[in-house]
Amino acid sequence: MATVEECRAALDKLVEQFDEVSEEDRAKHVVERRLACRISDLGVTFYGRIHRGGLDQFDEVPPDDGRPAEVKLTLKSEDLVSMVNGELDMGRALLGGRVKIDASLGDLLRLRKLL
Repeated sequence: MATVEECRAALDKLVEQFDEVSEEDRAKHVVERRLACRISDLGVTFYGRIHRGGLDQFDEVPPDDGRPAEVKLTLKSEDLVSMVNGELDMGRALLGGRVKIDASLGDLLRLRKLL
């Protein structure tokens, strides 16, 4: 199990990686969405926002904070760290039930182009 600090560091790394996506690709595939990333084994949720300008830093929020989010991810701490580090493929994690995403089909298709 990873720690909250390791998860926070992984999300910070994800923000940095998203900055490497070209402006052209962001313009094509990104619409503003609020994100909730629930780390099931730690009982914490991180909240962020994706938009054409980039991916904002994630804030830790209390469980069931009630903040609205159009895209909700649920996964274990180790899986988050492994995915951000490129050790776990998002598609395989989804098919294997290690990651759950609650989002519209359109949002899923757009995010898939960016991951």
